Amino acid sequence: MRLTQTLITASATWFYSGKFPKAPGTAGSFAALPFGWLLVATSGNTGLLIATAIVFIYGVFISDSYSKMIGIHDPGEIVIDEVAGQWLCLLPLPLSFSWMDIVWVLLAFVVFRFFDILKPWPIRWVDRRVGGGFGIMLDDIFAGAFGMILLAAIIHFAGGMLK
Repeated sequence: MRLTQTLITASATWFYSGKFPKAPGTAGSFAALPFGWLLVATSGNTGLLIATAIVFIYGVFISDSYSKMIGIHDPGEIVIDEVAGQWLCLLPLPLSFSWMDIVWVLLAFVVFRFFDILKPWPIRWVDRRVGGGFGIMLDDIFAGAFGMILLAAIIHFAGGMLK
């Protein structure tokens, strides 16, 4: 039983990054970045999208299990939802495996955290109205999608300046 609890905790907190004492969501988002970049480097955007879907589905069950295990709905240390949202936000980036990747990845980090913290409509609605593991995961998917759209627009409109 102890091994199961350890695996649930390690997964829900994204290898314990969610246990960071200050701003666990920010720590979890930041901890997701190297994995997301590595997925793009090894599998391209298709691999990142598939991994995001897998983490989302797995996260629904893990976050629900962790919430029930500790008796708190949507505790801050659950950050597997930030991982899925942050990875979604990385999708439009023009990664070229150069030093500029650091700039793009950090911009994606800031944009995702902006939407995840501010929670504009409909993100706030989802956060307040959709329960269980699905609700825990879904609001971050919305924040990631908003971030992805904003980054795609920035890249599109700044395209001439980036070349």
